Amino acid sequence: MTVHIGAAPGEIAPTVLMPGDPYRAKWAAETFLKDAKLVNEVRGMLGFTGTWNGNPVTIQGSGMGMPSLSIYANELISEYDVQTLIRIGSCGGMQAHVGIRDVIIAMTASTITSPSSAIFREFNFAPTADWSLLRAAVAAAETRDTKTHVGGIYSSDVFYAERPDLDEQMVRHGILGVEMEAAELYTLAARHGRRALAVLTVSDHLQTGEALPSEDREKTFGDMVEIALEAAFA
Repeated sequence: MTVHIGAAPGEIAPTVLMPGDPYRAKWAAETFLKDAKLVNEVRGMLGFTGTWNGNPVTIQGSGMGMPSLSIYANELISEYDVQTLIRIGSCGGMQAHVGIRDVIIAMTASTITSPSSAIFREFNFAPTADWSLLRAAVAAAETRDTKTHVGGIYSSDVFYAERPDLDEQMVRHGILGVEMEAAELYTLAARHGRRALAVLTVSDHLQTGEALPSEDREKTFGDMVEIALEAAFA
């Protein structure tokens, strides 16, 4: 057990999927895992372990934002020896050709600042996905009828941003979407020699103002979870 994860030794699988919303973790575990068992409910951040195609998998909520994700990823790595961490979640689309319900597989995750920024000081570290996971996720996406984009995203440390000038430059430089966790996940994975990836579903769009109703989001997110699972065990 750790400060934030109440699972006993052996209850966390070497592969962990990390949605921000703990109730999305519950939905994904009940939908995609066999014999899913609740292994964490400390602070309401639900985690479940079961199997997918015979492979042990944990789906653990990470909360919103890089500081929260950093807590759970650090403890999963240092105390439970997790080897593969895949963020599954929503993001805002930024390019005109990226549509609502599309899937984004994040090759890179740019950010202004993260919990790891103080370590690097003046150095601009470039957080990137694990190549083996990235390649496998792209291959998995190509087998299904889901519009998928591969490229760079932006991990913001604020939800209610007021920087239209920054949005303009990100669009200009090809950033596909914005979310709040992946850059720190990629950085921690690099630091500890683990595999990390973010597979995201576009739930709203910064340019068009479109947004999925909350009741439609879970039904739309199935492809993202299946792509993540197939990539983890390719």
